Amino acid sequence: MDSVRLDKWLWAARFFKTRALAKKAIEGGKVHYQGGRAKTSKAVEVGALIRVPQGWDILEVEVLALSDQRRGAPEARALYRETEESVARREREAEARRLTHQAMQHPLKRPDKKQRRDIRRFKESGEE
Repeated sequence: MDSVRLDKWLWAARFFKTRALAKKAIEGGKVHYQGGRAKTSKAVEVGALIRVPQGWDILEVEVLALSDQRRGAPEARALYRETEESVARREREAEARRLTHQAMQHPLKRPDKKQRRDIRRFKESGEE
């Protein structure tokens, strides 16, 4: 395979469920090719670095192979390799999110009618 469009490669590598979603992310500036914004028709090259958003994280992957066909996950995983810096950053951010979530105290139950009135009074008195 000589060349593949960026949106097609991202779809084949299973970063996006449809090519339309891949195109939308590229046009929205979310996907970076070799450190800069790219167009959907950009030809992907082996060895290129691509930054792709995945949920809360941004993956930085190196292209290992080209494909324009969407196959199973193990085959799609063979198309790229995530960089060590990206893995470390992703794990660090996941740990920070976990610690932040633990630090937040959630109420054991919903406030009853009296507590809701008190909360409403408190909020209204603070607005003055």
